[in-house]
Amino acid sequence: MENSLLEHLPSDYHEFEEMVELQNALTKEVVAIIQAEREAIDQRFIHKATWGLDLWEQQYGIPTNRSKPLEQRRAVVMAKKRGTGTVTKEMLQNVAAAFSGGEVKIIEYASEYRFVVHFVGTLGIPPNIEDLTAIIEELKPAHLTFEYKYTYLTWDELDSYNFTWDELDQLNLTWDELEVYRR
Repeated sequence: MENSLLEHLPSDYHEFEEMVELQNALTKEVVAIIQAEREAIDQRFIHKATWGLDLWEQQYGIPTNRSKPLEQRRAVVMAKKRGTGTVTKEMLQNVAAAFSGGEVKIIEYASEYRFVVHFVGTLGIPPNIEDLTAIIEELKPAHLTFEYKYTYLTWDELDSYNFTWDELDQLNLTWDELEVYRR
């Protein structure tokens, strides 16, 4: 509500300073109430929750760690939510994708009782890999082991960017930053 409540009253009221001040004060209060209502509604959705994230974590039995960024905490809750039910390859892919924010492939080695979580759509190691590891350990059958396979920038990809050495140097990237660089 960007407009003053005064605009909804007959124009005769616009002449009274007291009425103008009263309506402006009421407008501020109404705007604050509307914002509080929207914020409260946002808490019902994991991807929008802020202060309500504690309740989501409690519901799914996740320890609350407010030192972690909201996006990481939301990813843990989303993964936990997606991870309910029978453990399947698709479910593990969904859980891992919720953490990495990109495409994930699960490669099964049934005869070896293991699987690989391959991060295809994300370069490098996701920032909340410890949380993902804990959730996968909780979800997977106890007799299976797993490992991660990460994707990094290849020399062929870098070559396809057609950088000169000077242009590449101007990017001022560390080696770790170059490994996950996308143009």
